[in-house]
Amino acid sequence: MKLYFTRHGQTIWNVENKICGATDIALTDLGREQARELGIRIKSDNIKIDKILYSPLMRAKDTAIIISEITGIPAFEEKRLTEQNFGKYESTPRNGAEFQEAKKSFITHFETGETMLHLAQRIYNLLDDVIADRDTTYLLVAHNGIARVVQSYFTDMTNDEYSAYGIKNCQLLSYDI
Repeated sequence: MKLYFTRHGQTIWNVENKICGATDIALTDLGREQARELGIRIKSDNIKIDKILYSPLMRAKDTAIIISEITGIPAFEEKRLTEQNFGKYESTPRNGAEFQEAKKSFITHFETGETMLHLAQRIYNLLDDVIADRDTTYLLVAHNGIARVVQSYFTDMTNDEYSAYGIKNCQLLSYDI
């Protein structure tokens, strides 16, 4: 059994190197094209996926819907895939020194946001549910912060490795269950 994961297509805040977090940002034209290319790849490579679950944030939702339309795989919203709320850091530079340091503290609320531990709890619970459904192969369409938690579910990571981990827009990851 496999589990697939992808990050949404490009947004303008990705281009501007800003933290999106729970802020609802739309895809760029390139982001929509990245989603189309991934859908075509999944279809042409005959990657067996039974169901797509996606974050309700428009950048992930639109990515998932584009993939679904191309592949014919049914897609469903999954609220637990919403990106972490980074509070005061949303819309600030992704590589800002203060944010880079704050990401290493797993119990910090980012002043109005969500802790990494709370995020991990909801994603780990979702992954437990998905893995328990042994008859279904899922593609999760979400965000870079979610990718970090998914990776940590399957791979031991140091705090520094965890905080530095990231994937490209519409990069397809595969995990053996």
